[in-house]
Amino acid sequence: MSDTVFGGLATGIGSWPGTDVREAAGIVLGELPALPHVVELPSRGLGADLIGRTGALMVDVELDVRTSGYRVAQRKTRAGRRAEDLLHEDLDVLEELWETGGFASSLPVLKAQVAGPFTMAAQVELRSAHRVLTDRGAVRDFAESLAEGIREHVAELKSRLGVDVVVQLDEPSLPAVLRGSLSGVSRLDPVPAYPEPDALELLDFVVASIGVPAMVHCCASGVPIDLIRRSRAEALAIDVTLLGPRDLDSIGEFLQAGKTLVLGVVPGTAPERIPTWREAAAPVVSLIDRLGFAKSVLATQISVSPACGLAGATPEWARTASTLTKNVADSFRD
Repeated sequence: MSDTVFGGLATGIGSWPGTDVREAAGIVLGELPALPHVVELPSRGLGADLIGRTGALMVDVELDVRTSGYRVAQRKTRAGRRAEDLLHEDLDVLEELWETGGFASSLPVLKAQVAGPFTMAAQVELRSAHRVLTDRGAVRDFAESLAEGIREHVAELKSRLGVDVVVQLDEPSLPAVLRGSLSGVSRLDPVPAYPEPDALELLDFVVASIGVPAMVHCCASGVPIDLIRRSRAEALAIDVTLLGPRDLDSIGEFLQAGKTLVLGVVPGTAPERIPTWREAAAPVVSLIDRLGFAKSVLATQISVSPACGLAGATPEWARTASTLTKNVADSFRD
């Protein structure tokens, strides 16, 4: 892959505290100019969360809300319309800021985040109340709908902003999908593990279909690093604190394959003491040293971000975390 797509940059994961999209987008565009992202504000409620927002992008799939979560609906619902309205509002604000704030000439690429196919299939129910994941045909239909929706979303962003777009597939449920640890409707009806070869095929289908560089983000334990390495995804975003000694070989092979690691180095909520950029960078430098790679890898195949989304942070910490993330990335290029 080209190390100019994801490598050597500072970015955010996506979610942001509060409900003011104009303020949030303005901060992200200003603080993370190398790879700004479309902001997500889940505090606005139904439809602003990851699953509802992604559902608004899917083609010929409608979602409704039940007490257990999102469920496939036969027709457009109030929840679906709200999710679409929020997304359109966000894009309108982003376009305005892009044009009036002078960002159009200075920001070369934008990142859009969506839930990946496995997380959508794990977190959305069929009308039977079973997870979509339990029906292989439905999983494929979801993946096709998602891929088409992402393509349209990317095309709209390019048309509105005149900018290149990359995609982040959020997959917090992927480790549980592969382990078979998701609960079923009852104890007598468990959700089986999704075979890794089939998961690789489905992930590759989605990545190939969307037609722009893609990375996978997972902030759950047990990230399938080898699976992502073998896939078409160009990068993996992961909290650096989730990496243990058993992951060293997989991380080394991932970098040897020419792919990029986006490492979460800044806490998602304010710590008791704000770390310096050197302290935030230290785990990454230590990791590269243990793997025996040259320090130049830090500027070409390593990018940095907060550990996960910032929805649970205070607005003050969200801004500070973004600035600290940028300072770490800048140090890796020096």
